[in-house]
Amino acid sequence: MSLQPVRLSSALLVLLLAFVAYLATVTNADVHNYTFIIGKKTVTRLCKKRIIATVNGQLPGPTIHVRDGDTVNVKAYNRAGYNATLHWHGVEQLRTGWADGPAYVTQCPIRPGGRYTYRFTISGQEGTIWWHAHVSWLRATVHGAFVMLPKRGKPYPFPKPRAEVPIVIGEWWNNNPVAVIDEAVLTGGAPNVSDAFTLNGQPGDLFPCSSNETFRFAVEQGETYLLRIVNAALNSGHFFKIAGHEFTVVAVDACYTKPYKTDVLVIGAGQTTDVLFTANQPVGKYYMAARAYNNQAAGDFDNTTSTAILEYIGHQNSTRPIMPSLPYYNDTATVTRFSYALRSLASREYPVNVPRTIDEDLIMTVGLGLLPCDTGKTCDGPNGMRLSASVNNVSYVEPTIALLQAYYFSINGVFTTDFPSKPPVKFNYTGEEIVESLWVPDTATKLKVLKYGSTVQLVFQATNIFVAENHPMHLHGYNFYVVGQGSGNYNPVKDPLKFNLVDPPQRNTVIAPVSGWVAIRFKADNPGVWFLHCHLDDHFTWGLNMVFLVEDGHGPLESLEPPPRDLPMC
Repeated sequence: MSLQPVRLSSALLVLLLAFVAYLATVTNADVHNYTFIIGKKTVTRLCKKRIIATVNGQLPGPTIHVRDGDTVNVKAYNRAGYNATLHWHGVEQLRTGWADGPAYVTQCPIRPGGRYTYRFTISGQEGTIWWHAHVSWLRATVHGAFVMLPKRGKPYPFPKPRAEVPIVIGEWWNNNPVAVIDEAVLTGGAPNVSDAFTLNGQPGDLFPCSSNETFRFAVEQGETYLLRIVNAALNSGHFFKIAGHEFTVVAVDACYTKPYKTDVLVIGAGQTTDVLFTANQPVGKYYMAARAYNNQAAGDFDNTTSTAILEYIGHQNSTRPIMPSLPYYNDTATVTRFSYALRSLASREYPVNVPRTIDEDLIMTVGLGLLPCDTGKTCDGPNGMRLSASVNNVSYVEPTIALLQAYYFSINGVFTTDFPSKPPVKFNYTGEEIVESLWVPDTATKLKVLKYGSTVQLVFQATNIFVAENHPMHLHGYNFYVVGQGSGNYNPVKDPLKFNLVDPPQRNTVIAPVSGWVAIRFKADNPGVWFLHCHLDDHFTWGLNMVFLVEDGHGPLESLEPPPRDLPMC
């Protein structure tokens, strides 16, 4: 009896090859188990002792290292005395929105004494992101870097460095930052400004009682190094320089870029930047330095400079570090130049897939405002009112039940789905004198519904209501393409003609420029409830947030997974 050849249909062959590729991916993937204890620790900064919340007693917290395709399980134990959650800033959380972390959006907080395991898989992502608390201002000291390496055997799309070093920009208050924002909410005014910024948990030797603990990084002359820089500061973007050295930007927000050479970096609040630099200067010591980028008047924000020290092997101990010349605090021209220079790698290995046709064309005004004070009281905001912020004139009201739980379990009365797709009132958004009748937003918990697979264009239009500000806007659950930006008011007819649809940079956090606009595009292919908010935490507290609800598609691979059994309840 002769054997007959088996003929496979082309469709079956494609499925078989896909299954083989999947098995290869699973075989090469690892499972990483972490234990994060959110607890209290006494530390000394700026000559003062203070009890702070940390993860595992570290500031910054532990750096997570994984590879693309790996699964991560983080057992979080809350022993800090506050409600707590953890957000994995930049992880796309494909179908695993329950692990995203923002309080009362995808989960109820982990109460003191409670625990919750965050479970998710890294899928098609490489580069530097970070993690942080997502309740009140707890993230001032509860944060850390998160490094996603390429799959085993896959090289970087740039020369391999001698070493890699995470640099985390932080922000320090001598007082408890949770108490700082609680007082501001109570009075309706602005929170007290921070006392210092930090690099890897230390303010640097320009501050008293800080010389011995200043972060130092040893380099060998002639070698190239990779810095993975995270801006974890609460209320400021930053300029960053190393005296005498030039950077090559190779990635932003864990998305590779065409190499861009510059001697100054601009890193918005919540953003990350990966850079190469070569130790090509005379043997000595050089300051790494960071200072805030801010549009407010000097004195209304922390205008200090944080430092770390780059030390060449073989330097003399008596050598004084060389200080770089940093841009002026309100140097918007440098910010604009840096933003315009970024381009996606757009290679065969890392292609660009910008949506060309648009299903949802959205415009969102982002800016500050004022709300009436409680009856019979005077608040500390302008005109005796309460400081506020809004998106499309809606100041976000935090619910008492997590939105994802309310959606999944069909709990009525928690939110509405009538968030406006356009500004409800058209006006000269970036004008110098905006009538005070436009200063007061509505207050509500409104969601914008997106169909699975729909393509979205979203323009953030900054307003000059009350004061002109920049706003680093972070979208959970997605990366997006930054296709255009400009000053003044967005023109929906002329400005799209200048959009970059060939190699725009990808990000998860983009700066809506002061008195200007920025346009992004993405495909809504991740079902769930996804937070969109300003990453300046004072603006976040005042309501500069909104939420997308992305519906399920067809079948289990296009649908939100069921909630885990240990999901915290409200």
